[in-house]
Amino acid sequence: MRRPNRKPGEPDVNFKERMAALRNLPAFFRLVWQTSPWLTAVNALLRILQSAMPLAMLYTGKLILDEVVRMTQIKGEQSFLHLWEFVALEFGLVIATSALSRVITLIDGLLGEQVANHTSVRIMQHAAMLDLDQFEDSAFYDKLERARQQTQGRTVLLSQVLSQVQDLITMAFLAAGLLAFSPWLILLLVVSVVPAFFSETYFNDKFYALAWGQTSDRRELDYIRYLGASDETVKEVKIFNLSDYLIGRFKRLSDKFYHDKKQFSVRYHSWAVFFAIVGGAGYYTAYVFIILDTVRGNLSIGDLAFLGGSFRQLRSLLEGVLIRFTSVTQGAIYLRDLFEFFEIQPRIIQPQQARPFPDPIREGFVFENVGFKYLNSERWANRHLNFTLHAGEKLALVGENGAGKTTLVKLLARLYDPVEGRILLDGHDLREYDLVQLRKQVGVIFQDFLRYQMTVSQNIAVGNIGELENEEMITTAARKSMADELAQRLPGKYEQMLGRRFHQGVDLSGGEWQKIALARAYMKDAQLLILDEPTSALDARAEYEVFLRFADLTKGKSAVLISHRFSTVRMADRILVLESGELKEIGSHDELLARGGRYAELFHLQAQGYR
Repeated sequence: MRRPNRKPGEPDVNFKERMAALRNLPAFFRLVWQTSPWLTAVNALLRILQSAMPLAMLYTGKLILDEVVRMTQIKGEQSFLHLWEFVALEFGLVIATSALSRVITLIDGLLGEQVANHTSVRIMQHAAMLDLDQFEDSAFYDKLERARQQTQGRTVLLSQVLSQVQDLITMAFLAAGLLAFSPWLILLLVVSVVPAFFSETYFNDKFYALAWGQTSDRRELDYIRYLGASDETVKEVKIFNLSDYLIGRFKRLSDKFYHDKKQFSVRYHSWAVFFAIVGGAGYYTAYVFIILDTVRGNLSIGDLAFLGGSFRQLRSLLEGVLIRFTSVTQGAIYLRDLFEFFEIQPRIIQPQQARPFPDPIREGFVFENVGFKYLNSERWANRHLNFTLHAGEKLALVGENGAGKTTLVKLLARLYDPVEGRILLDGHDLREYDLVQLRKQVGVIFQDFLRYQMTVSQNIAVGNIGELENEEMITTAARKSMADELAQRLPGKYEQMLGRRFHQGVDLSGGEWQKIALARAYMKDAQLLILDEPTSALDARAEYEVFLRFADLTKGKSAVLISHRFSTVRMADRILVLESGELKEIGSHDELLARGGRYAELFHLQAQGYR
């Protein structure tokens, strides 16, 4: 049952929810075990050994005190053998405790680092499986961000859970001694500590709700921090004088976070001080009782030290276990964010009886009443698309910005699946084909291609990363895209680091970056090549030359071109005109001009600019 008066969007976290969250721990420890079985087993064994050390040291201290008292009561010469044996034993226990603590801390650090790395890899692997439109949903991005935050935080959770088990074993040893002496001390101990536990639980609930609610704003804060200090944004920040605006926006958000955290922290620490006083009063009540029993002669001095130390350590351990319990359950709740991300499944999946991709394509791609709209959007990005991209045909897409050109090519590459209708390849639904083979046979360069802060050869090889070491293929692809001339001018040639992020990196102009990106398309021996305005930063002559080469290099292959330059578009076999996501007209350049429709209108508008 959800709490009443819960704020909109606030996660429902109460004691029952915390206990339920502990169900995430077995899955977490399976993850830890998969990361390093050997380190996990050694860590557990060492902690069990260390858990017995406090009782052993307290009891050894009791033996030393009792032996000293006994020796002071006996006149004449005495043997110190037993006393020094007890002292040596206690010294050995101190050394062993310190060594165990150091080794456990070392293993915690190593194991935690491995778990963080393993989790990060799992997140990247799972993210790679998910659909493109899922990444375009802000709710999904919040889940992804919360999952990312778990990689480092779970290192702490690992240590906390193991420490919790260790302390519980230690408490069992210490409680046995106190129970033999006076069971009511255990009751007093619980009464003095439990209120602090419930206070800690309450404030941890509030902190989780606070952190959960700030996820989107935190992402905005990180984005503003990036905009305000990045080599990729500095030009526009300076030219538009955005610095003061970005700093002001950052300060407003960060001040809000600070105010919320300050308000929370003051309340939390005020109650913590109060319950610390309650706990201290409980301890000294028990201590006075033990002292009085010692004065009456019911206990020895060694018993006094042993019981007083046991009660003090047991109180400290119980308080730590209860407070750590809230942290452990808090971590387990955060784990829910991690495992919920892993539960997200793609809709575009490999079919069980996958059809092999045709080699060669014989008939081509057929769009049958294809429609698509994005998640949480009522507007259709594409609709009522009916046309054929024939085998070996060069098809150009024309339309104003937002007409649905890029969405169409993403459907063709099966980055999206149609919401209605279907796309056929050689007479079979595109969804029936082997997804891995399909992606290998479709080469796409988008207008917003990535500028990797890597070497020239690595930047080109991302088009077919399996050929990263194939220098001949890389240089051949570079020559086809005219990037080879660029690489030869750079100080490090193909091993030159690009971008300013790393040492001795060289940045390129927009047109030079586009030549690098075009080379990626030629890294694949794909049967369908798609160029989505990748030459917009090239001058008209360079773009014309690129497309002449492209037409020559794609003979016998299908190709889709998107360009706003009609001098380039007219080189295609047919031109498809899109308007508001729907097919307006289709035909060759001459046919469309003769028809005098939308294409002719756009063509003549652009031609006027060159007169």
